[in-house]
Formats: sequence, C-alpha cells, structure tokens
Amino acid sequence: MRVLLVGAGGVGTAITRIAARRSFFDLMVVADYDVARAEAAVAALGPDETRLRAERVDAGDEAAVAALLARHGCDVLLNATDPRFVMPLFRAARTAGATYLDMAMSLSRPHPGRPYEECGLKLGDEQFAQAAEWERAGALALVGMGVEPGLSDVFARYAADDLFDEIEEIGIRDGANLTVDGYGFAPSFSIWTTIEECLNPPVVYEADRGWFTTAPFSEPEVFDFPEGIGPVECVNVEHEEVLLVPRWVDAKRVTFKYGLGSEFIDKLRTLHELGLDGTAPVSVPGTGGTVQVSPRDVVAACLPDPATLGERMHGKTCAGTWVRGTKDGAPREVYLYHVVDNRWSMAEYGSQAVVWQTAVNPVVALELLATGAWSGAGVLGPEAFPARPFLDLLSEYGSPWGLREQ
Repeated sequence: MRVLLVGAGGVGTAITRIAARRSFFDLMVVADYDVARAEAAVAALGPDETRLRAERVDAGDEAAVAALLARHGCDVLLNATDPRFVMPLFRAARTAGATYLDMAMSLSRPHPGRPYEECGLKLGDEQFAQAAEWERAGALALVGMGVEPGLSDVFARYAADDLFDEIEEIGIRDGANLTVDGYGFAPSFSIWTTIEECLNPPVVYEADRGWFTTAPFSEPEVFDFPEGIGPVECVNVEHEEVLLVPRWVDAKRVTFKYGLGSEFIDKLRTLHELGLDGTAPVSVPGTGGTVQVSPRDVVAACLPDPATLGERMHGKTCAGTWVRGTKDGAPREVYLYHVVDNRWSMAEYGSQAVVWQTAVNPVVALELLATGAWSGAGVLGPEAFPARPFLDLLSEYGSPWGLREQ
C-alpha cells in the first residue's frame, strides 16, 4: 500500500507516528500546504524510517493532488485536513483512481426557511451523490473513519451484529475531563471544526420520520462516562454518525450528544452573536489597505494550536456509543467506549489524547484494507464493514475498547 496523507497538523502528525510502527504500507507521502509541517512530521520519526517523505500540496487544488498521487504511485488518499477540503480531495482521489478515506464528511448547509425543523444539505450529501460513480468504477471511498465518526460507527455495527436482536436507540456520547494548564479557553480539537458542528442545527434520526433538525445544544442530559471521567452534561450536536448509522444499521432513533459544558457553550454562543463564527470573508483595514479575512479563521488564529497543548493537558477523553434495545426477548442497554488518557498518549506517542484518539482509527482501517479484511466499492461508512476485525486490531495497537452494561 502506498498512501498520500494530506494534512500534517495534529491529527496528521499523530497518524505518521502510529503508522510508522506498522508494516502494512510501503510508502506514506505526507503533504501539507506548509511543507515545513510535513517535513517536521517526517523528521520526528528519525533517519531509520525511510518509508515516509514530505511534499507540499494545496488541498484545494484537485489537479495538483491528483498529480501527486500519480507521481508517487499512491493507491490511497487519506484526508487529514479540515472539512472545507473534503470535496476537492474526494474528487482528486476519484480522478487518480485511488481509494479515499476521511475523518469528517462534506459540509452541510442549513435549510433556508426552517433550519431548526428540516434538513437542508446534510453532512455527506455531496459525497453520497457520487456513490454510484464510485461503485461503477469498483472504487472505494471510506468516509467518516476517525473516532467520531468512525469508531463510534464500528461500535454501532458491532452492537447490531453481536449484542442485540432489535435496537430502539443508538446514541453517540462523547465526554472528557481534560484540563489545560495556563489557559482559560483552549479547545483540544480544531476550533474551526468545533464551531461548525456545534452551531449548525443538530440532526436527529427517527425511523418513522427520517432525518430532522433541532436547535443547537438541545435536549441536555447528564451522562456518566467511565474510567473516572464521571457525569458530564451532553447536548445535541450536528455530527456524521446520525447521517451514517441509519444507512446500514436498523435503529428506531439515532442521536449524537457532546459533553461541552455550560462555559464552552456560552463562549460558542457569544462567537455566534458577534458573527465570529462566520466563514465568509469580511473587509478589515490593514497597513497596506483593506484585506479580506474570515472571522472564524481569525478565532482559530487567536487560539493555541490544539496539537501543542499535550504537555499542558491532563485527564482523559472518551468516545462511545450507547445502545438500547432487546436481546433474546429481554431489554438490554450497553455503552461501548474507547478512553484515552493524555498522560499515556503523550508518553507513548508524543501526541495529545484527542488528536491521537482521532488518528489511530484511520490507520487501523488502512491496515484492514491492506490485508483484505475490509473491502468494498462505492461511498461507504464504517458501518458497511464487519466490526470485529477492526475492534480486534485496535486492541492489538495497544488501545483496547470497553463495554459497560447500563
């Protein structure tokens, strides 16, 4: 397997550190708009690791990405950029005849008249619109293969296949007790992506209604997370699992709730009220004249890079899938989960917990594709593949998952 990894930020760098310990690939080209970041990611692995090399590429330049795939004979494109670049990279992979993987899907657009009742363009709609073309070509786009979406979807598949006869509800529940020394506000993941998913109308799925939306931060509940994290208030957030799970798993209801906390929610609401969550450029006076800047890019530039926070971070992060239904005629309720302790991920890989947890899952998926344990054609989510090989290999990577009867 020869892989083009586009994006050498926190998650991309963690991917290189995880993959370098495995033997399933022959070459990994690490490409970024800032070639210095790609070079740093490769150099950190030491001179004995010769399977990785750095390149510069603009993720929005489809022709350049396709040419880079061809030049290095890469048969897989792994997208580790933010969701703005999903579609150009998705199309570049199809042009080059490469398998495509991402960790976040094409962006949504709210319904113009009823944003908190009806879906507009949903997450992933632009990719699924091209599914027939990928299937006819015998090509695979594995979408939403991070931790959430990704591992959470694998858990849903496993629950449907092995733990339940009938599922009433699948609810992705994400929570943490992470703190960062020296910062009053320092998100542990991309603020650009966090704003996108938290301030867009959340999507809920019900079998007798289909997909519909609610208001941001709706339906608060307190969920008790395992391994010492404890109770965290979680709220509805727009996320890919709600759009993916019902395509392959029978469930009467699917939700996603994120443990944000009231302080974080207040800050996001303030950004929205001030218009600082916007992505359209605004005119700003500069020393050389007026410049056009995106308010959200300014917010991101003013906050610390999440990849640099590991040494200051303490605590654990938990991603998981809560499932309620019946087995052998009796009610059952479980929580399938994956916890990463920041102290462990920093000591073992030099990557903070949230980015490491996101990064390990696409690497596991790549290995399953390389060995043939997973295969397929079309635009497919993680639920379209058998869960057990993934979960077994994740444990082999030294990061086991858990199951708690509720």
